[in-house]
Amino acid sequence: MQQSEMVMNPKQVFLSVLIFGVAGLLLFMYLQIWIEEQHAGRGEKKREQKATSGWGPVNYLQPASRIMTRHKNPEHIINQNPRFHVPEDPKTKKEKFLVNSEKPTRVLTGSIHLQEHQALGKTTRASTNKLTEKHQETKTLFRKFSELNWPLKMSPLNKSLVKNNTDATQEKRRAFLQEFCKKYGGVSHPQSHLFHMVSRIYVEDKHRILYCEVPKAGCSNWKRILMVLNGLASSAHNISHDAVHYGKHLKKLDSFDLKGIYTRLNTYTKAVFVRDPMERLVSAFRDKFEHPNSYYHPVFGKAIIKKYRPNACEEALNNGSGVKFREFIHYLLDSHRPVGMDIHWEKVSKLCYPCLINYDFVGKFETLEDDANYFLQLIGAPKELKFPNFKDRHSSDERTNVQVVRQYLKDLTRTERQLIYDFYYLDYLMFNYTMPFL
Repeated sequence: MQQSEMVMNPKQVFLSVLIFGVAGLLLFMYLQIWIEEQHAGRGEKKREQKATSGWGPVNYLQPASRIMTRHKNPEHIINQNPRFHVPEDPKTKKEKFLVNSEKPTRVLTGSIHLQEHQALGKTTRASTNKLTEKHQETKTLFRKFSELNWPLKMSPLNKSLVKNNTDATQEKRRAFLQEFCKKYGGVSHPQSHLFHMVSRIYVEDKHRILYCEVPKAGCSNWKRILMVLNGLASSAHNISHDAVHYGKHLKKLDSFDLKGIYTRLNTYTKAVFVRDPMERLVSAFRDKFEHPNSYYHPVFGKAIIKKYRPNACEEALNNGSGVKFREFIHYLLDSHRPVGMDIHWEKVSKLCYPCLINYDFVGKFETLEDDANYFLQLIGAPKELKFPNFKDRHSSDERTNVQVVRQYLKDLTRTERQLIYDFYYLDYLMFNYTMPFL
C-alpha cells in the first residue's frame, strides 16, 4: 500500500470532526435545557419568597384608576381585570428557539459517513420531539390560565350539612363583594405573577379547602384548625405559636405546579377572613412594637426611628425599641419607606386578590367564632371540632377593639387619620366596613 493511501483526505478529517462536534453540541444543549427545567420551579419559588419578604419592591397587581378619591396615590388602586395573562417564560422562549432551529444540516454529505449522519439525525429528532412535547404541554397550561374567566366563579356552598340554614349574612357579604368587583373592575392587563397572587393561600386537600391568610384576623387559630383537619394534630389547643408559624406543616398554593393551582382554584372551597382595617393596623402595631421582638425591632424599628425621630438617642438607634404609633404611621404612609411593607399591615386587596379570586366564604373577625364554626359545618368538619377562642400571644393584654383604636388615633392629626383611611380605602369598600370616626 502506498503512503498516500494511508493518509486520510483533509476533507474526510474535516467532516469527521464536524460530525462529532455537532453531535456533542446538540447533546450539551439538550442537557443544559433539561437541567434548567429541573431547577426552574425551585428558582421561581425563591424569587417569589424574596418578593414577599418586605426587603424590596413587590410586583403587585398594578392598580386601576382610583375610584371616589381626592388623592392621587397609586397604592390605593387594585387591578380588577377579569382575564389573567401569564407572560411567556424566557426559558420557554429559549426552548422554542432551539426547537425551531434544530434542522438537519446539509454539510454532512458523502457515502463514507452516511451511517454516522443517520445516527446523528435520529438523536436530533428524538431530542427535538422531547423538547416539542414539553413546549406544547407548557403552552397548553399557560393558555388555560390566560383563557380563564377571571374572576373565578364562586362555588355554591353545601348547606345540606348545616342544621340551621338561616345565615343570610354570608350570602350578603359574598354578593356585596361580587357587585363591588363588577362595578369597579375592568383593568385589561394584570401584571402580578400567578405564583405571587396565590402565595398567601393555604391548602387543605382532605376537605378541599383554600384559606387565604390575613394576619391579625384570626390567622393563627385558622392555621391550627387546618392542621387538625389535615390530621397533623388532635386538638387546636395543643399546637404552639411557633409550630403554627415556623413549623412547615401546611402547604401553600404556590408550592404546586400550574396544573395543581388551576385544579384547586376551580374545585376547592375558597375562604378569606377579614377585619376592620384600622383595628387590624393597631393590633399589628401593638403586637410587633410594644413587646420585645427579635425581628421587627432591629429590622423595622431601627429604620423607622432613624428616619422619623429627630435627635434620636443612640440606644434607640441601636436596638430599634420604643417605636411610637405616630412614627409607625409616618412609615406606613411614606412612598419612600426605609424598609418594605409587611404582611401584618398590608392591605387585604394585595394579600388575597378578592376581585380576581372569588372567595366562596367571607368571614369577619368581628364575628369570628360564629363565622368559623358555620364554615366548619359547611365543609363537613368533625362535629367536635370548634374554632378556638384563645388569644394567641400576649394574652394578658386587652384585645384591640374600637375603644383601644380611638386611644391610638388621638395621637394623630385629622389629616393623618384621613390618610390612613385613604390607604385602606379599598379594604373598607370591598368588605363593607364603616368609615371610622376621624
